[in-house]
Amino acid sequence: QVQLVESGGGLVQPGGSLRLSCAASGNIHSIHSIFAMGWYRQVPGKQRELVARLRNGDNPNYADSVKGRFTISRDNAKNTGYLQMNSLKPEDTAVYYCNADIMTVRFQRRDYWGQGTQVTVSS
Repeated sequence: QVQLVESGGGLVQPGGSLRLSCAASGNIHSIHSIFAMGWYRQVPGKQRELVARLRNGDNPNYADSVKGRFTISRDNAKNTGYLQMNSLKPEDTAVYYCNADIMTVRFQRRDYWGQGTQVTVSS
């Protein structure tokens, strides 16, 4: 079984930076391909929304609200994704979830989700 483990969340002042990480763990030898990795966020009472997504061979896709401030990247050798968040605003406060589109060596393809990490932007 493959799991996604997020880290890097926390409390930061407005204007500050955080870097989130999302590492595939568990039975990583069962991973054949990771087609895309992405980050979503959710605040209480609202739907989960896309923050950034990076698909193999494509340019990154960002929500308008984070363009120019957030950068998504991947280290394929480590099966790890990152979200660098700069110039953070209070409205960026949310639980951030990692997502990955993974195919296993048994050619089973599905979305995987991390457990979420809290990001709070406040003075």
